[in-house]
Amino acid sequence: MIKEKDIINIKDLLEIPNLKIPDYQRPYKWKIKNVNQLIDDILFHKDKQGYRLGTLVLHNDKENLNIVDGQQRVITIFLLAHGLNSHKLNDSNKINFSNLCLPNNIISQNNIKSNYGMIERLIEEFDNTNIEFFLNKCQLVKVVIDDVQEAFQFFDSQNARGKELEPHDLLKAFHLRDMNNYSTEMERIKVVKEWESLGSKELRDLFGKYLFKIRNWSKGNLAYYFTKNDIDIFKGVNLEIQNYPFIKQLQINNYYVDKQNEAQRVNNYHFDYPFQIDQVIINGKRFFEMIIHYNNLKKYVENSENKGIKKDIECNILDTLDKYEGHNRIGDKYVLDLFNCALIYYIDKFGKIDLDKAVKKLFIWAYTLRLRQYSVKLASVDNYAIGKHEYAKESLFQKLYYAINHNEILNLNLESIKEINATRVDKLLDLFKELKYYEQR
Repeated sequence: MIKEKDIINIKDLLEIPNLKIPDYQRPYKWKIKNVNQLIDDILFHKDKQGYRLGTLVLHNDKENLNIVDGQQRVITIFLLAHGLNSHKLNDSNKINFSNLCLPNNIISQNNIKSNYGMIERLIEEFDNTNIEFFLNKCQLVKVVIDDVQEAFQFFDSQNARGKELEPHDLLKAFHLRDMNNYSTEMERIKVVKEWESLGSKELRDLFGKYLFKIRNWSKGNLAYYFTKNDIDIFKGVNLEIQNYPFIKQLQINNYYVDKQNEAQRVNNYHFDYPFQIDQVIINGKRFFEMIIHYNNLKKYVENSENKGIKKDIECNILDTLDKYEGHNRIGDKYVLDLFNCALIYYIDKFGKIDLDKAVKKLFIWAYTLRLRQYSVKLASVDNYAIGKHEYAKESLFQKLYYAINHNEILNLNLESIKEINATRVDKLLDLFKELKYYEQR
């Protein structure tokens, strides 16, 4: 049974006299990026009446209040408070601490040392107003439960509730929060409605199969699975509050698009922002517009029900990819995703110029991996994409990243294949023969 539930500020948290991290807790694993995010949140929301940092679940064993949920955040808050005491506050306004014993295992100690070093650098941004906001207006929901099993059940219900939040859900929350001070309520309602219309599976595929992979591969990075630990790749700049020189172009584009739409409103014409898949992400409204834009491009390329791209080019290759005998195997689906990623990136950069030639070139590049390997694993596709595979010594995605003319891609010198190790790929092999990329011995 819940004994107590209330809202406490950070000052009250720090003064709880019998707060304890029990031995059964996992090590402290927050990294520097988590510390950065917490401090960024505090500084960003400093003008609000209050800011909720999360929930703290405690078990009262009659001697101590044991932390069941919230340990990672609480330790970081104590480190931040200690940094403020040591570097920003004088004897007259020092923060009062309870005697919280930090974990002494090697993992926790290494992360505590690393994160505190970052905190010492970041607190230079804290003035008296920020410190006051952190201590008195940043809050936690404190839940105290007598029975430890009930405490764990409460923790599970708070964090599981059927399913863990997916990475795209966390991105939705982040970018909506960024819109709070710079967008109207109508704009927020509109982007949420469009986002929700896509559905979770469609968003999962868009991020996991395409956007995450293309953005990583174009920089020469591996991209196995898109998880909540990877969402920073879809966080970028706030054009209203940041003013670095490299942002000027984004600000000019943003201003021009908004002015064009204001001017064309009477004609019911919408001027789209000129997104690029490898660009710096623009936080807030433009992020949501970007996702809608690339979901439309994904549907065009995926070509369901013979629509989209098959209208624009000779579609023998695309028909074959849906029909050859082994096309439903997991490895073959990985290769299809690889091909679709390359095609999306080409169209994103060069439009539909010589699209039929591009499809042929990208097909040969992607499906060389399929024909030459007996079994295709996700790691093989990942390494092939970034040019670290025995069958691909260069990265096609980095060539696309640096290309300034579409012919740089169409004129790529791809080797013919001489040996087939795959099975159930006869129709693919026929296409390689037709396109003169198979040399029979």
